[in-house]
Amino acid sequence: MPNRTAFAGAAVRPDAAAYVADLGEYVLPYEAARRSGDPDAAVLAFLQSTYEAAADHGGWDRQALEQHPHRDVLPF
Repeated sequence: MPNRTAFAGAAVRPDAAAYVADLGEYVLPYEAARRSGDPDAAVLAFLQSTYEAAADHGGWDRQALEQHPHRDVLPF
């Protein structure tokens, strides 16, 4: 589990995302995502950056978590 103080201070994207102490997690308001120039990209940036913050501050083995056994055949 990530250190809450360090996790709460992590830089996440997009700028509208914020840490809510009562919940102990980051939130991205629906309206902020909907009104962005590219809602899909805003949500993806939020999910990726909060994952990275949790993984980095939680001491997770990102290399092991992020490897895919068939990466060479994926179309993306």
